[in-house]
Amino acid sequence: MTLHLPDAHGALRAYEPRSEPLALTPGTPFTSRTVFSAAHVVADPYADTTPDSPAAVDWDATLAFRRHLWAHGLGVAEAMDTAQRGMGLDWAGAAELIRRSAAEAKAAGGRIACGVGTDQLPGAPATLAEVRAAYEEQLAVVEESGAQAILMASRALAATARGPEDYLETYGHLLRQAAEPVILHWLGPMFDPALEGYWGSSDLDTATDTFLDVIAAHPDKVDGIKVSLLDARREVALRRRLPQGVRCYTGDDFHYPELIAGDEQGFSHALLGIFDPLGPLAAEAVRVLDTGNTDGFRALLDPTVDLSRHLFQTPTRFYKTGVVLLAWLAGHQSHFAMVGGLQSARSLPHLASAYELADRLGLFPDPKLAEDRMRTLLHLYGVTP
Repeated sequence: MTLHLPDAHGALRAYEPRSEPLALTPGTPFTSRTVFSAAHVVADPYADTTPDSPAAVDWDATLAFRRHLWAHGLGVAEAMDTAQRGMGLDWAGAAELIRRSAAEAKAAGGRIACGVGTDQLPGAPATLAEVRAAYEEQLAVVEESGAQAILMASRALAATARGPEDYLETYGHLLRQAAEPVILHWLGPMFDPALEGYWGSSDLDTATDTFLDVIAAHPDKVDGIKVSLLDARREVALRRRLPQGVRCYTGDDFHYPELIAGDEQGFSHALLGIFDPLGPLAAEAVRVLDTGNTDGFRALLDPTVDLSRHLFQTPTRFYKTGVVLLAWLAGHQSHFAMVGGLQSARSLPHLASAYELADRLGLFPDPKLAEDRMRTLLHLYGVTP
């Protein structure tokens, strides 16, 4: 049956949904790339909450989604910005998520890395000592859970640091005490405006030099870096300057196929929010790449970029809304509700385009279910045939 989807100008366009999904099944472990999907959390739709309340999480559905990712061979990047850290999920909720997901990873034999930040600090300006102590508290929780640590960019550090030396001191202190090599995370201001000027400068060349100085001082404690600047050329240039043995995990949701495929001088591994909705298809593409078939890898993954660019369009930080919409349409959860009420952060035309782009790719295991749920959403907004 035809769906009538609204466009940005308020007009309705006819769309014929796909009838068959892609045939994607779990396969062998990856051999050529390390791949993490940042994963969303599923809200409890029956909880009596407000946008300012602590997040009410449906733990069963949240953990089931992680098992889905592990089943396809993907690692899970837990308690990152995709899980609405700082946008609905506070530190208490994130700590519970880390403990539960790490235990589930152990039971499932899945790989997991978890975000370490400073979001337990109050909104008031903090001292460097308080920032360091907050990082230490979260690092302890992650390491005690048995997960790998991802040192996330800190809003509090960005607000407090006077220059590059404060970043060098803070990260140096944390890396010296980390039990195992960590992933360093550079999240650009398009994902979080509060991170403008991270590493002590708004000039990205200067910031890059400071970032590399941190790594060079502790290469044995850095497994890799996760770069989310949406600038492929900058990522490649940074990748080529990394010390031997330090990985680059692309977080570029605009250029990931070319960055993962790489060039004659190297490639990026992946830690991506877009692999939440793309999980099975991304896994299939990486297995093709494992055989040395770069063209086949690109043939599978290149067509997904339009969807990713749509979900991550400005304001980029609201990409989580489209991610959760697609999880609902794909049958991974029973509702389209988000912690903090963030389901309202994107317009109906945006959501309709996300559905269409995903459906054209064959991402929905049950296209009829996705069609029915999209029709329900359209009716809720007052769209009638």
